[in-house]
Amino acid sequence: MSVAAAGSAAVGTAAVGSAAVRTAAVGTAAVGSAVFALPGASPELTARLAAGLAAVEARLRAVVDHDDPFVAAASDHLVAAGGKRFRPLLTLLAAELGSGWDESVVTAATGVELTHLASLYHDDVMDEALVRRGVPSANAAYGNATAILVGDLLFGQASSLIADLGADAVRIQADTFVRLCAGQIRDDRPCPEGVDPVEYYLSVLRDKTGSLIATAARYGAIFAGCDATTVEVMAEYGERLGITFQLVDDLIDITSDGTVSGKTPGTDLREGVDTLAVLYAKASTDPDQARLRELLATDLRHDDAALGEALALLRGSRSLTRAREHTMAVAEGARELLTRLPASPAVPALDALVTGVLERVA
Repeated sequence: MSVAAAGSAAVGTAAVGSAAVRTAAVGTAAVGSAVFALPGASPELTARLAAGLAAVEARLRAVVDHDDPFVAAASDHLVAAGGKRFRPLLTLLAAELGSGWDESVVTAATGVELTHLASLYHDDVMDEALVRRGVPSANAAYGNATAILVGDLLFGQASSLIADLGADAVRIQADTFVRLCAGQIRDDRPCPEGVDPVEYYLSVLRDKTGSLIATAARYGAIFAGCDATTVEVMAEYGERLGITFQLVDDLIDITSDGTVSGKTPGTDLREGVDTLAVLYAKASTDPDQARLRELLATDLRHDDAALGEALALLRGSRSLTRAREHTMAVAEGARELLTRLPASPAVPALDALVTGVLERVA
């Protein structure tokens, strides 16, 4: 479900949301076909989403530009690398439940994507990553200090955008930022004594990943004039979709051969990250998983043979099956929420968005 970098400098930010911009954006958007193969999405809805994403892309490029060429290049580094634009797409889809996208919706979608991009700059410093979206990570290209500061700058730009949308939007942005950061901090810490590791992990995902995707959906509904019930449903849908997204990523790390996903299998295992399947395995008393538990209790960072064995055992384990089942249950919870929404061409597309996330690990 990828969206290629879209938009053009000719799409003026002051005219975002106008008929002229909608028409121009459709013509200039380099939209990835996979995104708009959403089953149930009409040609008209597809065109509106393409136009909205192009407007968001143009706004992103305008916002990250800077008088200082170095700051501009560092800020644009991950924007130019592309990405799924999953969060802006969700904002635009949520807006279809109301009056559709306009300048306010595009502003909100851009603010959410800037917040996401800022978090990636910080994540890559923390993870000592070398590559992001097929290009050198910002920390590899510019150094840790610059990457952290550019992340901070993007957070500031996101907040500045959201401030134009009013006090309620600012409060939502602030609350989301707190949850995102708290989730990241807790993700970097061991589970406290006396706390269920599975519940702790899932609560981290709700904050670290679910919170911003929830806000993406919530903003779309709010600024398209939806009623309070629809706004609440979309926020909950977004959070569950975000958790599903992360759980699927965790499964891909175990099940993928790396040729399709582009990710090295077993990265989480090597780094000692306890994802859901690993937590289930560690808590298991099944004799058939004794060897797996033994391997998971060791340091796998420098032992390729042990890592490979652990990965093979995990792939064939009941623990992986349980993790899949939980992922599907969270996804079905997101789908169930859609039954509470008013009839709209966007509802089948929102359902298809869940399917698209799950298909990454089918």
